[in-house]
Amino acid sequence: MRRIVADAGPLIALARTGYLHLLRDMLGTVEIPPAVQDELRLDSNMPGAAILRVAVRKDRWIRRRALRGPHGSLGLALGAGETEAILLAAERKAVLLVDERRGRRAAKARGIAMIGTARVLLEAKQRGLIKDVAPALQALMDSGYRITRALHEQILRIANESEV
Repeated sequence: MRRIVADAGPLIALARTGYLHLLRDMLGTVEIPPAVQDELRLDSNMPGAAILRVAVRKDRWIRRRALRGPHGSLGLALGAGETEAILLAAERKAVLLVDERRGRRAAKARGIAMIGTARVLLEAKQRGLIKDVAPALQALMDSGYRITRALHEQILRIANESEV
């Protein structure tokens, strides 16, 4: 099983839409750095916070892991969560779960393997954990997650769900 370090965005999006369990079902555990845990706002009433709170504090399949080495800003306009997630993925030689474009660019520049929320959904379909990707994509968009039309169409083509 591959080791995954996650940024907050994909975790929040999957929790808000009821698909967070896919990560547990496919990966077993997910690691997050302290700044990502802070960004999850586990003690808030935000959509998805209760599901994330259970995953982190009760079931503990999302596990906080401190960075070993010193860390800085990576010299980019990234948030603390993305910065720490990239650094932790590098330290742990893990795959990074990240969607935000700047974070992906910074991870790629450091040779870090990445997956995004769409890849999680596609793999979940391949494994028979969900029947179709389209409803999950729609739920993400309905919850405010931004997906370009081109990416939406590409994901549906890959999933063999496109209307064309």
